[in-house]
Amino acid sequence: MAVSLKKPVFYELEIKKSRFLAWVEPVADAEAAKARLAACRSAHPGARHICFVFSVPGTSGMSDDGEPSGTAAKPMVNVLNHKGLVSVMAIVVRYFGGIKLGAGGLSRAYGGAVAKALEQAEYQAVERQWSILIRCPFALESQIRRVCETYQVALLEVQYGQAVSASLQVADSIKTDLVSALQATAPGNSEFIVQVAG
Repeated sequence: MAVSLKKPVFYELEIKKSRFLAWVEPVADAEAAKARLAACRSAHPGARHICFVFSVPGTSGMSDDGEPSGTAAKPMVNVLNHKGLVSVMAIVVRYFGGIKLGAGGLSRAYGGAVAKALEQAEYQAVERQWSILIRCPFALESQIRRVCETYQVALLEVQYGQAVSASLQVADSIKTDLVSALQATAPGNSEFIVQVAG
């Protein structure tokens, strides 16, 4: 089982007149992470930097937002990875105090703000999620949909081109059975592709 947060946590740190506001919170997907980041940017228009990292099933993202490369997002990622967190986002807003901190100081500030926020966190076990990408001929789409309905999994991002492409998120407990059922709909069909990503 993977671990995530039960609820958001916050910590404020001041170093040499710069304020670092850190939020760490659970997020379900990339869209939720982007929405949270947009809300934070709207709430803090005077901030010098709004750095973030997120990790959700199938994707992740991070930005130093103008800080020297590797001094903000990377230390934040390291803290989250050390805790083994999934489906989580960290945002650190910096209000510049006029004194430069140097690369080491920035790394300690950003990583430290996230670590301090996590000292207040309540954790919960979550089942690992997998991204499955499917590409199939149009004739197989209805069969694919029936398999997904059987496993109570929704097709996401369905696209129609020369074939049908779709993605889905599935829990670890059903991944193997679902992939086998999908592959059984078209044994030996080279136009039918199922890819699994952690």
